[in-house]
Amino acid sequence: MRLISFRFGQEQHIGIRMDAGILDLNIASNDLPMDMISFLNLGKQGILQAQKMLSSFKNEWILAEDEVELLAPVPNPGKILCIGHNYSGHIGIGKTELPEYPNLFCKTGNTIIADQQAIIIPQASDQADFEAELMVVIGKRAYCVSEKEAEECIAGYTLFNDVSARDYQKRTSQWMLGKCFDTFGPMGPDLVTPDEIPDLYQLELELRVNGVLKQKINTDKMIFSAPFLISYISQVMTLEVGDVIATGTPAKLPEAAARKQFLQDGDIVEMSIEKLGVLQNPVRKT
Repeated sequence: MRLISFRFGQEQHIGIRMDAGILDLNIASNDLPMDMISFLNLGKQGILQAQKMLSSFKNEWILAEDEVELLAPVPNPGKILCIGHNYSGHIGIGKTELPEYPNLFCKTGNTIIADQQAIIIPQASDQADFEAELMVVIGKRAYCVSEKEAEECIAGYTLFNDVSARDYQKRTSQWMLGKCFDTFGPMGPDLVTPDEIPDLYQLELELRVNGVLKQKINTDKMIFSAPFLISYISQVMTLEVGDVIATGTPAKLPEAAARKQFLQDGDIVEMSIEKLGVLQNPVRKT
């Protein structure tokens, strides 16, 4: 399934993206919660109920996409955990050996925006940059889990752009401040359940700015797998339903890296991951 969060009228709803439109789960059933984290907390029961509605939907449950305002699949994640240097070919300047452990940092909730919403570059920064990433959404509480157990803790996957202010990022050894400007976390458009993805590590990932290809890689180049990351992080902290993990960005293509061109007012950033969809955001400079 391709689960989405959206606003219909004045209310937040959850639904399923279909070829025919959006199946509004909250019109279909008064019993289902209206936010994604509460829905995911239902576990398999919620998924089975949604699947049942999908298999025998009624036309009155379907909304046209232009009737709703799309939100990030998980609009208010509890934790936004990010991994640095998790693709071969992008392991840090001057480094030649693969990392022994994941490089972990955080973003904050104010960064999250949806597909088609604008990345706002404030006056404080002139070096906003893009980072295309596959994101894992936690669907079951995880503490000290094995990699095998971690697989059962994944609700699904989505796209994430870890927009980064390089000028702020370089001011200290800690990356966090440069990662946490408002709107610097586009997420979406859908939360795609694992049954839709036969092999997570055979997906083409690309990012374009104004139609020009800037990043391109296959997820088979990922160093630390999603179950490993969940298991590793869960040794330190409890992962709760609705927490998200951005699994790292690949290097820019050589021609894009050579130009050292940062995002500008009017740019259109479009990233895609095979089987997961396309995330597109305009750029605005204040």
